[in-house]
Amino acid sequence: MKRVNQEFLVRSLEQVSCPCCGGQLSVIGSRKRKYTNSEGNRIILRIRRLRCKVCRSIHHELPDILVPYKRHCSESIESVLDPEGTICVAADDSTIRRWREWFRRYVDHFTGCLESITARLGGKTAKKVTRSSMSGFQRAIDLVGNAPGWLARIVRPVTNTNNWIHTRFAFLS
Repeated sequence: MKRVNQEFLVRSLEQVSCPCCGGQLSVIGSRKRKYTNSEGNRIILRIRRLRCKVCRSIHHELPDILVPYKRHCSESIESVLDPEGTICVAADDSTIRRWREWFRRYVDHFTGCLESITARLGGKTAKKVTRSSMSGFQRAIDLVGNAPGWLARIVRPVTNTNNWIHTRFAFLS
């Protein structure tokens, strides 16, 4: 696996409101965020730090190629999670196993959030199917489609509505 460090500045032209209170976000700086792409190259992104003018909470602007708290690109994770996809990822077997366990554990939360967001925005959701009759992966695909980038289509709305479950902690007891 070759390691090539490349650094890119990430800056969205989209105006996103605070996921906590809906207030306006202002840029307060930036920080580095490293990830590994599907070829195994290490990429460094400089992402903006944003502070809400109302509730003062701090958020980081993540591009669609990243999943919060994951060190590989969403394309790599997506290829591993697809049961019919081919696994061609520069990651250890233990990492692949953790990705699959993470998705299995949180897919019900993700699909519930997506259904709730759709209902809140006045959209129609797919007909209800009993949870036992369909795999978690299939339920998620039914909501966002199976075209490439499906994981980003799950992650972005869940994160931007402040429904992301934080799975990393600074202090362990």
